[in-house]
Amino acid sequence: MSAPDVTALLAELERSEPDLAEEARTAVEWLTGGDPLETVTQLDVCEFLWYTLPMKVGGDHERLARSLGRLLHLGGLRRYAALCVSPTTLQILRTYAREGEDAGTAAYQEALEATGVLPPDVPELQWSTIMGPEELGAHVACSAALELAILAGDDELDRVALTRRWLTEPRTDLGGDSWLNRVHGERLNRWVLGRGPARRELAQPFEVRLHAPVPAQPVPPLHGLLSLAASEESLPLRLAPSPEALRLRDLAERELNALRRDGARLTITAVGRRLLLSPEAMWEAVTRLLLPKGEQEFELAAREAALMLLADGSLISPGELRRRVAEVVGDEGWHPATEPGDVAKPVDDLVGRLTALGLAFGDELAVRMSRVGHFAALAALRAHALRPRQYVSAG
Repeated sequence: MSAPDVTALLAELERSEPDLAEEARTAVEWLTGGDPLETVTQLDVCEFLWYTLPMKVGGDHERLARSLGRLLHLGGLRRYAALCVSPTTLQILRTYAREGEDAGTAAYQEALEATGVLPPDVPELQWSTIMGPEELGAHVACSAALELAILAGDDELDRVALTRRWLTEPRTDLGGDSWLNRVHGERLNRWVLGRGPARRELAQPFEVRLHAPVPAQPVPPLHGLLSLAASEESLPLRLAPSPEALRLRDLAERELNALRRDGARLTITAVGRRLLLSPEAMWEAVTRLLLPKGEQEFELAAREAALMLLADGSLISPGELRRRVAEVVGDEGWHPATEPGDVAKPVDDLVGRLTALGLAFGDELAVRMSRVGHFAALAALRAHALRPRQYVSAG
C-alpha cells in the first residue's frame, strides 16, 4: 500500500495536534525534498534526524523530531516514527547541543553504522563522501536492499555480498545496466572534465579506453627479483649492477614492503611471497607505484599527464615530455607550473619507475612505453579516475 499524501497527513495533524503541525511541515519538507513519502528509506530518516536536522535546520530539534514522528505515525510508517523519538536520536541531538558539531557527527556516524543499512565498501567500489547523482542512486538502492534483508530477519546477512550483488547485477530498471557500471561511468566522466582545456583534451580519448578493467600482465623484473630473494632466502645489498636494478630494489623494499633489510642482506617478506603467488596482486601493486597515494596534488597531476602522454607508446624525449606536461598542468591552474623545470622531479621519477619495472625503455635522449607499460599506464589511470571523491577532512 502506498504511503498517504503528505498534504493530507499535515491536514489531519493540523486538526488533531495543531501545535505540532508547523514543525512537522518543516521537518517533512527537509526529509523528502518534495518527493512522495513512500520513497523514504530508513537511511533517509536516520541521516535527517542525526545529521541534517541538527546541522542545517533551525529551531527546537527535539520538538521537530517529535513532530515528524507524529506525522510518520499517522502515515502508517511506525518504524520510522519510532526512530524520531528513540533514545539514540535524543542522545545524538543532545550531543550536538552540548558537545558541538564534531562530537555530534561522530555519534551520528557510529549510530548509522550500527543500523546495518549503510552500504559497506566492497572490492569493486569504495563509496565517495561527495556523490554524483548516479552514485547517490546506487547508494540509496543498496541501502534499501539491506533494509529489506534486515526486516526479513536474515540473521546471517552478509552486507558486503549483498551490496556487491546489488551493484554488479544487470537491472531491468536501468535498462539492463548495473549500478556499478553507472557509477564508474559517472566517475570517469568527472575525471575527464577536470580542470583546464588542455587537460580535458588529453584525457578525452581515455574515457572509453578506461571503462573496462585492464587485465593483469606479467612484470618480469620484479618477479625475477622476488623469485631470487625467495630461492636464495636473502640477497646481498650490493647485488645491483645497474641504476635500474638499484631503483627496482628500492621500490620493492621501501614502497612495496616486499623485501626487508637483514643486516647486510635483503630478505623477502610475507608481502613479497604473496606478490609472487598472485599475478593479480603483483600487477595491482606495480600499477599503484605509478600514481602513488599520498603525493601532493601538483606532483600527482604531473605524473598523470605524463602517463597519458606516454600511454600510446610513441617515442618522446625527456625534455619534450617535461615541456608538454608543464603545458597541461599549467593550463590546469597550477602556478608556477609553466616551465619544464617545474615538473621535472615528478616526471623524471615516474620515468625512473617505469624503466626500473620494465614498463618503459629510455635514456637521456628518448623514452617509450613497452607493451606491458601501456597496460600498466591504463590500469594506473583507471584506478586514479575511479577513486572515490572525498572531503579533505575525510581523505
